Amino acid sequence: MPFLFIWSAIIATPMIMATGAIGLANYLSYFFPNITPLEIKFVAVGVTIITIALLYRRVKSAAKISTILWIGMIVTVVLVIVSTWTHFNVHMAFNFPQNAFLPSKFFMGLGGGMLISIYDYMGYYTASYMGDEIKNPGRTIPRIVTLSILLVAAIDLLMNIGILGVIPWKTAMKSTNIGTLVMQNIWGKPGAVIITILIIWTCFASVYTGLLGASRMPYNAAKDGLFFKAFSKLHPKYNFPNVSLLVMGTIMAICCFFNLSTIINALMALVVVVQFIGQIIALTALRKHRPDLKRPYKEWLYPVPSIIAFIGWTYVFYSSGWSAIKLAIIWTVVGIVVFLVWAHMHHDWPFNKNKTDEDKQNDFNEANV
Repeated sequence: MPFLFIWSAIIATPMIMATGAIGLANYLSYFFPNITPLEIKFVAVGVTIITIALLYRRVKSAAKISTILWIGMIVTVVLVIVSTWTHFNVHMAFNFPQNAFLPSKFFMGLGGGMLISIYDYMGYYTASYMGDEIKNPGRTIPRIVTLSILLVAAIDLLMNIGILGVIPWKTAMKSTNIGTLVMQNIWGKPGAVIITILIIWTCFASVYTGLLGASRMPYNAAKDGLFFKAFSKLHPKYNFPNVSLLVMGTIMAICCFFNLSTIINALMALVVVVQFIGQIIALTALRKHRPDLKRPYKEWLYPVPSIIAFIGWTYVFYSSGWSAIKLAIIWTVVGIVVFLVWAHMHHDWPFNKNKTDEDKQNDFNEANV
C-alpha cells in the first residue's frame, strides 16, 4: 500500500497542480483575448517552471513566500463573497434547470458536482505530505484537516451561491474565467481587472504550496525504504528534496497540455481507487495485524465511518466517467507490476514476508552508505 499510494500520487498530485496552472493561464486570457488554446497550455507550462524555480530553496524561505501568497488568496475570496452577496438576486440563484430533481438527473449531477467539490478540499494534502516538517503533527494535522473542511465548505457555498445570484447558471457554466465575469457585472472594467489579478495570484498560491508539499511525499517514502531510492536525495547545499521536486514538476508540466475537465475527472478516479478506497482497506488491515502501533488519530464509531466512506467513494469513482476509470485501473495495474519487480529486487513482501519496517530501513541505510 505505501508503494501504490506514492505511485498514484506521483501522477495525481502534479495533476492537481496543473489545474491551478491552467486556471491561471485561462484568467490571463482576459488581458490577452487573442491568445490561442495552445498558447494557454504553454503559459501553464511557464507557470510550472517559475514555481519550480521559486521552490528550489530551503523550506523556511519557501514558507515565507507561501504566507504572502495565502494573504492574497484570502483577500480575493473575501472580495468575491462580499461583492456577490451585496448584489444578490435570490430568484436568479435558485432558478434550477427543468427536471433538475428527477432521480436520474439529480444523482448524475450530484456525482459530477462531488468530483469538483472533493477536488476543492485537496489543499490540506500539503500539510499531510509535510508531516516530517510540521511541529507536533499528531495534533496539528487533524486540526488542519478539520478546519480546512469547515472553512472550504463555507467558502464554496458562499462563493457559488453568490455567483449564481449575479450570473445566470447557463452563462456561468460556459465561462472559463467566472470570477472576472462576475466582477465585471458588478464593478465594470476596473473591478474585472482587479479581481483577475487577484485570482491569478490565488491560482499561483495553490500551485506553489501544492508542489511544495507534493515534492516531500516521494522523498519521505524513499527515505523510509518504501519507494525508489533516487527520490531520497537532498540538495547538497539547501537540504531539500530536489530530485522529487524536479520529477513532480516535470509531470505537472506534461499534464498542462490536457484540458481542465479531463484532468479533474482522471485525477479523482486515480486518487479514489488507491488513496481513498485503498486507505480504507489498509486501515482495516492495519488495525487487525498491527494492534501494537501507536495511533495519534482516532476514527470514532469504527467501522461505521469506513463503511459509509467506502460506499461514497465507490459512487464518486463511478461518476468520474469510463475514460477516467480506465486510466485509474491501468495506472494501478502498472503500479502493481512495478512494485513486484521492485519488491523482488529488494527482497520485500511478498518475496520476504517476514521483513519488518526496521529491516527495510536498515537495508536502505546500508545501500546509502
